[in-house]
Amino acid sequence: MRIITGKFSGKKINSLKNCPSRPTTDKAKESLFNIIHSYYDFEGLTVLDLFAGTGSISFEFASRGAGEIIAVETDMKSHMFIKNTSKELNFSQIQAVKADAFKFIAHCNTTFDIVFADPPYEMEDIDTIPGLIFRFGLVNKTGWFILEHSNKFDFSSHPNFLKTRHYGKVNFSIFENRQEKQI
Repeated sequence: MRIITGKFSGKKINSLKNCPSRPTTDKAKESLFNIIHSYYDFEGLTVLDLFAGTGSISFEFASRGAGEIIAVETDMKSHMFIKNTSKELNFSQIQAVKADAFKFIAHCNTTFDIVFADPPYEMEDIDTIPGLIFRFGLVNKTGWFILEHSNKFDFSSHPNFLKTRHYGKVNFSIFENRQEKQI
């Protein structure tokens, strides 16, 4: 695993042994961050990384200057890996939270510029995640929700759907906050 760009560009991070997660490939991650960069300035972004796994996405955001990153992971080894690697790299803006992502969504009272979720591809209820993110108001009014998933899912009919990008077996569906403005 490596950080692609930013302060720690090219930095290799020793992966967690016997890791239960599937890290996003470097090619897919680089493409995703190029898309995000064309819409957002990373400096100061608030980010929620759900199903954070090894923390690869959180580390990439931190290297690029994001202001606050919450990395939610339920597996204890993965959670500790994120926490220890963040400390080692001086990524003080990363807060590693050991929690079930669905419970975290339901109890979070903060909005974010970017919410990223990379659940296990075989997990049940992946299709419910976009609805939950917007029902609980986790994306601020100019923010995005990005869901990594297999090609088994098509979210184009979701009311907040913006676009999907395919990179081999990796798919990123991007959703925007289309909440009606209160007058």
